[in-house]
Amino acid sequence: MDLPDSANIALETVCENLPNGGERRPGQEAMTRMVAESIISGNHLVVRAGTGTGKSLAYLLPSILSEKPTIVATATKALQDQLAQKDLPFLQLHLEKPFSFSVLKGRSNYVCRQKIIEYQSSDQQQVLEEMHSLVNEEHLDSIIEWAEDTVTGDRSDLSFEPNNATWEKLSVTSNECPGRNKCPSGEICFAETAKDVAAVSDVVVTNLHLYALDICAENAFLPEHEIVVLDEAHKVEEILSSSLGFEIHGGKFRSLFRDAGSVLASCSELENVGELNEMFDTALNPHSNQRVVPPEDRVLSDLFDLTEARLVALSSVLHELPDITTLDIGARITRVIQSIDSLLENVREARWLEDDSVAWVESTYGRPTMKVALISVDHILNENLWPLRTVVLTSATVPANLANRLGLDEESFSFEDVGSPFDFENQALLYCASHLPDPRNQNYREELHDEIERLIIAAGGRTLALFTSRRALDEATSYLRPRLPFTIFHQDDLPKPALISAFSREEESCLFGTKGLWHGIDIPGPSCSLVIIDRIPFPSPADPLLSARREKIGDSSFREIDLPIAATELSQGVGRLIRSTSDFGVVAVLDSRLAKTDSYRGQLLEALPPMTRTTDLESVTSYLERIETRL
Repeated sequence: MDLPDSANIALETVCENLPNGGERRPGQEAMTRMVAESIISGNHLVVRAGTGTGKSLAYLLPSILSEKPTIVATATKALQDQLAQKDLPFLQLHLEKPFSFSVLKGRSNYVCRQKIIEYQSSDQQQVLEEMHSLVNEEHLDSIIEWAEDTVTGDRSDLSFEPNNATWEKLSVTSNECPGRNKCPSGEICFAETAKDVAAVSDVVVTNLHLYALDICAENAFLPEHEIVVLDEAHKVEEILSSSLGFEIHGGKFRSLFRDAGSVLASCSELENVGELNEMFDTALNPHSNQRVVPPEDRVLSDLFDLTEARLVALSSVLHELPDITTLDIGARITRVIQSIDSLLENVREARWLEDDSVAWVESTYGRPTMKVALISVDHILNENLWPLRTVVLTSATVPANLANRLGLDEESFSFEDVGSPFDFENQALLYCASHLPDPRNQNYREELHDEIERLIIAAGGRTLALFTSRRALDEATSYLRPRLPFTIFHQDDLPKPALISAFSREEESCLFGTKGLWHGIDIPGPSCSLVIIDRIPFPSPADPLLSARREKIGDSSFREIDLPIAATELSQGVGRLIRSTSDFGVVAVLDSRLAKTDSYRGQLLEALPPMTRTTDLESVTSYLERIETRL
């Protein structure tokens, strides 16, 4: 029996054990066959699979049955957890063919046994005094105690969430780690153990960030594989671009000064590196929220030249140290030297910024950071991915320009849309508020708030309101809280999981938020009967990376960059409404351009599910009132 047939038979068998008793999903069956055919042919597959399709089983089953090593890379931890804690264990239980799987994360996700040993053997009081003020001593002790019992060493397995400053004291990045053979604790390393397990697993679940690094490092991070599934594919370009870039800020030199100071007596080379902390803050601050081109900026280019010289000098001092008999000190020296080498590479790349990269400065709490990212990633994928493996890219939302942006040749892939099991035409109403002023009009905000109030009252609460800016969110919350008889949760009121739980539990409440709530939240049932979107989510004209892409493309950049991003984001927001076959509701887009602007409204609407559309507010309010009556 060939793979497409055996995969669909296996799908039918395992689905009989699902809670719904094996309800057929034609889209899932079609996708299963497509993935199997792609594996056989070696051609790549781009597949749009709407919410509720069951796409994870559709790509896992044929991959497992093919007996080819497979990696599944996701954009979010939520999907990674779903695969590792739900879907793959379910298949192990109900699929006749036995298989193994594992989860592999970046090295900094695992506690470092060597750093624990060094911390315990040092003068802890002195170490604590030198530590960043955000480091939590109680959490440090708890992590050390946990490390004695944990099997994985994975940060996500902790029963509490330490802040980054605390975790960094007992973990290492791949740039610092000397590797198993050079580290005294290499044979008991959690990260190395995870790599060993992954090397003999049939399926490895990881994240897109680590996969991006692996693409450029010839399998330095992940095991050899023949199939890769890039789930949440609409985020691939964004994540690859940032993952293959880097950041430089004063804090890196402050950390290096502290780490080098733990193995070196005070010397001019060490002090010179310590001074770079403030020098970078001073040089970068004037460029906050701006693009920079270091080769054309005298102040920055001089600073990078000085930085390179000082890092080289410090590295020389460390290399000239006599052989260390204490393994712990030797490991520290090796880590510091590797940190210097990594920082030197970044400094040189920033100093001589190439045409395929863009640099800009962002400030957080007054501390500036220079970020460098790739303008495009297609050339890297053409060299290191497409010719080497069978790739399945899938998402509920696939941008129209995805294949082109990622450099996929038309003859090397097929695009398919398997739809959704939901009856959107009868389950959902799309309301485009054509009577409202253009969002750029000064009267828009006041009329927007009145419109939101009318809609929420008609829905009896039960509203998720998504805003495109923090300012719009705060203004709407302040205006509507005293005017509505329903609880309005602001995204800052609680941590995200608790916020979603409270909104879901209190059925007549409302939840207001920005970007973090447009993606990856799942609230089936009547608690979310109305999704309000204030504006078409066009990206900011000032976004440095997108500005560089626009310049590279030229006159057609709006249609090739801005429109696909807006369509993808809009589709993600709309996708929060219908999460099951029993859901009903309204999506209200309060941006009249979606109803009036013929030059691009078609492309935006094409990205959305086939909902019934209206511009009549009275029809919408009566529809919402009918839903409320049924509850």
